[in-house]
Amino acid sequence: MNKVMAHIHQLIVQQGVEEARRQAVTKHERMVVEAAYQVLSEEAEKLSFAYSGFALTCLPHKPQKETVWRREGHNLTMLMQSGLNRTGDAMGVPYGSYARFILLFLQSQAIKTNSREIELGRSMRVWLSNMGLSIGGTTYRMVSEQARRISGCTLTFYTDRGDKEIMRRGGFVDGSITMTDVANDQPSLWQEQVLLNEEFFRALRDHPVPLSEAALRAIGPRSLVIDIYIWLAYRLHALKKDTPVSWPLLYAQFGTGYGRLRDFRAGFLAGLELACAVYPEARVTVEDTSITIRPSKPAIAKA
Repeated sequence: MNKVMAHIHQLIVQQGVEEARRQAVTKHERMVVEAAYQVLSEEAEKLSFAYSGFALTCLPHKPQKETVWRREGHNLTMLMQSGLNRTGDAMGVPYGSYARFILLFLQSQAIKTNSREIELGRSMRVWLSNMGLSIGGTTYRMVSEQARRISGCTLTFYTDRGDKEIMRRGGFVDGSITMTDVANDQPSLWQEQVLLNEEFFRALRDHPVPLSEAALRAIGPRSLVIDIYIWLAYRLHALKKDTPVSWPLLYAQFGTGYGRLRDFRAGFLAGLELACAVYPEARVTVEDTSITIRPSKPAIAKA
């Protein structure tokens, strides 16, 4: 990582954000400075949550032709299968940042209320808007499409210990997450509530990963960075010692959409820099053959 960017939090605290902005040369560096400053400026931390399985595997970043999505993570395998519409055609598996933010909202609400029943209404649209997704026009249609795919798909998680199933052909929700069209194609309120799938809720409740809402907002609609941040939030605070993670292993977990490891490495490093900018306590170093993750304080202080 760029030496200045690796010490961005220290630079902002000691010399101020204007000096950090002055030293940022590229568009990416300026983005890192603003993300770090946004998180450092947050007065009160707000919690979000994700199931730990999504710290070790991930959704696609782009649309997939296949109806079954399989990803390998650290001692974990996820299988996700597309649902079918009323004509029997595959709806496709959820993908991208919109799908991730919808799921983050559902998971966070479930943990905060300790209930499978998630109230939607205005709260979901406000939360998504706070994350940088203004629900209108094209964004409205894209969010609705991801909500439909999330509602229809099924998923199974396996551990590497004897192919033990953690979650057997569950899903995300029972029923569907929908929005209703009104005159002039303007978005209406979400349906009042949705029920989280019982198996998914149990897995989430048993293994939640606390996240910073300010960090997610600073990341915005960048699906790879969201995945890297959740992975760091899960792994770093639980480590007992410095742990190298090879580039092939990183490629297997995060490399969807990259044809070559070389291309993936460049994209991952840019995403890692931004993820570390919103996680000031993260201790990560980059080597030629791997990155080394080191025991770190949690991504967010315990509530």
